Amino acid sequence: MKKRINVVLLCMIVVVALFSGCSSKEKTETNNEKTADSGQTKKAATEKQIELKVAVWDNSSTEIGNDLAAKFTEKYPNIKVEYIDVASTEYTNKLSIMLNGGSDLDVFYIKDADTTLSMYKKGQLYDLTSKIKENNIDLKKYNGLASNFQFDGGTYGLPYRTDYYVLYYNKDIFDAANEPYPTNDMTWDEYAEVAARITDGEGANKKYGALTHTWKDCVQNWAIQEGKNTVISDDYSFMIPYYERALKMQNDDKSAMDYATLKTSNIHYSGPFLNGQVGMMPMGSWFMNTIILRKSQGETNINWGVATLPHDKSIEAGYTVGATTPIAMNAQSKNKDAAWKFIQFATNENAAAYLSTQGVIPSILTEEALANVADADGMPQGVAEALSVKNIELDRPIAAHVLEVNKVLDEEHGLIMFGETTIEEGLNKMKERVSEIIND
Repeated sequence: MKKRINVVLLCMIVVVALFSGCSSKEKTETNNEKTADSGQTKKAATEKQIELKVAVWDNSSTEIGNDLAAKFTEKYPNIKVEYIDVASTEYTNKLSIMLNGGSDLDVFYIKDADTTLSMYKKGQLYDLTSKIKENNIDLKKYNGLASNFQFDGGTYGLPYRTDYYVLYYNKDIFDAANEPYPTNDMTWDEYAEVAARITDGEGANKKYGALTHTWKDCVQNWAIQEGKNTVISDDYSFMIPYYERALKMQNDDKSAMDYATLKTSNIHYSGPFLNGQVGMMPMGSWFMNTIILRKSQGETNINWGVATLPHDKSIEAGYTVGATTPIAMNAQSKNKDAAWKFIQFATNENAAAYLSTQGVIPSILTEEALANVADADGMPQGVAEALSVKNIELDRPIAAHVLEVNKVLDEEHGLIMFGETTIEEGLNKMKERVSEIIND
């Protein structure tokens, strides 16, 4: 009996020992897990949380900005984007006030790209050169746009989105004239010749071969398309061939609607094109969305197409003129690393692909981005090819006095197109007045 009791006691001791060992092991593992969790929590708590202030206009009217911010914070959880949203009509002035007043902005979109130079001269822009080199960013992917924001060897902004001129055409008018559609390699001389051939009819039923809108840009931009000249010059004789062609189409060939009618009647360019009155019209890429919208609303049944902007015979196809929206960093930002991450994120290939799905043409025209634009509902065939450009020249150069100069050029342009002055007289007047502005 005594022996049996000893055996039982021995078994109990063994069981207790086993459970004691398991309990000790579990307690150790639990303590280790708690220690690990505590370390992670401590790391998360000690990681610097950054609120990045970004100035933008009309952000509330679109989800694009908010979507980009959400995607950015998903990649960088410790950085939250706070948009300073300003109405577009007030943005440039408000941004200037904020920067002049020492605002704590970190990043800002630049609505009027030609104001970049004045910001640089005031020391308000951070030089991104070192960041660009560290991240091996090839600026060539911006189709020549990045060079516009380089001053004295530094780069002070990266292009975000762009719009540029293309050639719109009415397929029905071309079909009726048994004329082939415009190609992506049409010269300006060919453009004028085709316009004359497809012009037909008289009076209210007349179908014009082309529309030269009243903006000075719709003559002068083609003169700066090559990139050798800008609208700020000490000699405007380089514009002579372009004015000669425009006036010949208007006055001799009668293939383009005359400036006086368009101007005095305040006719918007969209009207004649959407009503099927003109065969061809050079206009900005933004007009594509307008056509699609009007067609979806049943306001037009235009059978349209798009080609690359015609070019002078001295240059190859793919050169165009447009505008871009750059993103810059405030030189006074206290969050420069985070600010750079946002700029890089918003101007890279992935952002370009996303923007294109929203109907926005990004500054990086990848095949994916062009395909996305072309796949949008209502787009005609061949859009991707038409938008594949080699170089985009800014219609408003990054230079001092550009606003005053453009006002002068617009006034003299009107006098030339009205026929109140000759081409030579008008261009000489431009030269004199611009010289006074620059040398004042």
